[in-house]
Amino acid sequence: MSNKKMSREDSSKEASNVVVVGNESPPLEFVSFLGKGGFGSVALMRDSKHRLYAEKSSRMDFMKSLEKEHRIMLRFRNHPRIVQTTSPNLHIGFNFDRCYINMEFASKGTLHNFISQLRGRPMPEMMVARAALMILQGLEALHSRGYVHCDLKPANVLLFPSVTFGQPWDLKLADFGLSKEPGEDSRSSLSGGTPQYMPPESLGPNGAKMVGPGVDMWSLGCVVVEMFGGYPEKRRGCYAWRLPGLVSPVADDFLTRCMELQPSRRATAADLLKHPFVVGMIRGPMMMMMAPPRPQQMLPYCPPPVRRQIGPMMMKMMMAPPRHGDLIC
Repeated sequence: MSNKKMSREDSSKEASNVVVVGNESPPLEFVSFLGKGGFGSVALMRDSKHRLYAEKSSRMDFMKSLEKEHRIMLRFRNHPRIVQTTSPNLHIGFNFDRCYINMEFASKGTLHNFISQLRGRPMPEMMVARAALMILQGLEALHSRGYVHCDLKPANVLLFPSVTFGQPWDLKLADFGLSKEPGEDSRSSLSGGTPQYMPPESLGPNGAKMVGPGVDMWSLGCVVVEMFGGYPEKRRGCYAWRLPGLVSPVADDFLTRCMELQPSRRATAADLLKHPFVVGMIRGPMMMMMAPPRPQQMLPYCPPPVRRQIGPMMMKMMMAPPRHGDLIC
């Protein structure tokens, strides 16, 4: 049976909104269910060559949301930090009861699954930094083109086999059904996002007055806290994140810049890509292991009382001649 096509013109979007009635050719075989969310479900599918795909489907009520998600994935085709669609078009079932798209299969699961397996134990800081770097790379790509994810959380970060030797996985951002696209009214409220990861300005009956990149930066801070073993506590209708243990001064400064109360004061993704917490990961994890930050690089990120206490001592150490056995970086 040949596929019928219905085209829709939309000059403001780069990707064409073409809807195909019926299955992709060749059809995919159902393998198992992967998960279910508020807007639909995801199933594992297999083609005739035994290659695996993730099929995301939803009721026709949510077709606009799935169309948006598909459009954004096409817009960021081949970006290493954005999940990729394998469907050139949005598909509608033969009975017109559902719509669906196919995507690359994240064989390592989600960041939420990985964190849950730790049962409250923190991830190693180097692993947290590497994950934060990859999330930032995805956010910077979105923000630089006028997009805002609006629902960043560990469940929407997918894990794939790493292309870097010795690393367990690579990350990609997914689930763009709630995202703000360029040209949309930035004064629209934040609706549908996960409350634990939403910024303070989203509280209240009208949500956020301005939806901008700062929304994603706050959510990133929540995700990093969760990777460090943190958890949210509900207080008077809002959520506060608690860190059960100490983190390094550099990590603490990174979190502070993500989670400023005023959205305009939060660091941008481009800014944080230059932050010492992740910049070592850009050089590579092995380089970071061989050349840890020097004390004078760490000092600016220490709390003021600590700086006052150890600053003069550090200056003396830096001026003193090296002794036999000292490590010189």
